[in-house]
Amino acid sequence: MDFFYILLGLCIGVFSGFFGIGGGFILTPILILIGIPPLSAIGTSLMYSIGTSVSGVAAHLRYKNILWKTAAVLGIVGVLATQIAHPFVVWLEKLGYDDTIIPVFYILLLAYFAVSLLYKQTKQNKVNKSSAFAFSWPKAIFIGFTGGFISTTLGVGGGFVMVPLLISMMNFPSRKAVGTSLVSVFLIVTAGFLTYATSIQLDYKLGILLILGALVGTQLGAKLTTIYSNGQIQKYLGALYITILSSVVLKLLQFDRAGLGVISLYVVTLLILFLKETITHSKRKTSTS
Repeated sequence: MDFFYILLGLCIGVFSGFFGIGGGFILTPILILIGIPPLSAIGTSLMYSIGTSVSGVAAHLRYKNILWKTAAVLGIVGVLATQIAHPFVVWLEKLGYDDTIIPVFYILLLAYFAVSLLYKQTKQNKVNKSSAFAFSWPKAIFIGFTGGFISTTLGVGGGFVMVPLLISMMNFPSRKAVGTSLVSVFLIVTAGFLTYATSIQLDYKLGILLILGALVGTQLGAKLTTIYSNGQIQKYLGALYITILSSVVLKLLQFDRAGLGVISLYVVTLLILFLKETITHSKRKTSTS
């Protein structure tokens, strides 16, 4: 079972480095689907997201995909939002609504972002990179608060919210949104994890096994962003949201195994595509050198 968790951490780590998410966005529903209580799943996912975000930031530094001012604002505001969100989650658990409200919240968010990424009319005009996107205090504060609140509420890094918002609201290219998001994700998930660690019992061995796999996976995912176009990254992220949405709906309908199967099918399919494209890219690079 230990090997399974390391492999799971590696696979999700690839998606973390590629999409700029902490990984909890995928890990939380998987842990819930295999029988771990929602609050424990959230705390473990936040612990895992610390590892993936650190590894991802290190990788994206090499590719110059991080805009530090934006990342700092998103992170600081996001940390403040985690402190507001935690009492809300504890209140839901006391009322016995956490098993229903948290999945429904997931579904609504996933549906919105899937539609915004897959059907949003993106501007294709060729403009200078410096004028294609610009920092905005109100937008950065809104995105940071939203990411931080949702991070603690759902046990995710917040990147799955911030990446599409950076793309749609601040016109960030996908690669810049991914790298910048991971910096703020680190700050947010660290604050969220410390809050949970002091209030609930966590399986630290499980978290460490997942992180061991992630340390390799995030490096591979970040490397993949240099192969794919911004449009492709955006399309695959939208498809990922639809996949997780479907799995959570199946969970609510008591089809836990079917939900886990849907996620597994998407993950395996995209990992195969990644491998195929990497091999093709390497051959192309070798033939031109």
